[in-house]
Amino acid sequence: QVQLVESGGGLVQAGGSLRLSCAVSGLTFSSYRMAWFRQAPGKEREFVVAINWSGGRTDYADSVKGRFTISRDNAKNMLYLQMNSLKPEDTAVYYCAAAPRYTAPSPTPRSYTYWGQGTQVTVPS
Repeated sequence: QVQLVESGGGLVQAGGSLRLSCAVSGLTFSSYRMAWFRQAPGKEREFVVAINWSGGRTDYADSVKGRFTISRDNAKNMLYLQMNSLKPEDTAVYYCAAAPRYTAPSPTPRSYTYWGQGTQVTVPS
């Protein structure tokens, strides 16, 4: 059974930092491209950042470039998202997602096969 479990969300003041984690089990982690998406109330789920199977390539949404950093530890089956300089517009539920490495990279949610349950990040204005 595949499981993706996010943690690390919370309430943080604007300008602060959070580190999200995603623990993955039930699949061969190094065979999957991983990504973070987020969804704010009343909005569609949006792409945040993706990382290839080895960690050698990353793709960031323009809105988070220079502030967020994705990383992975294939030995521990863990995905991370370091979020710095947080803004109120970063408020959302953050989801980790997995897609087979042989599939073409895409920022669309439907290109990802497995999803976590999400973790809430709140940055008050």
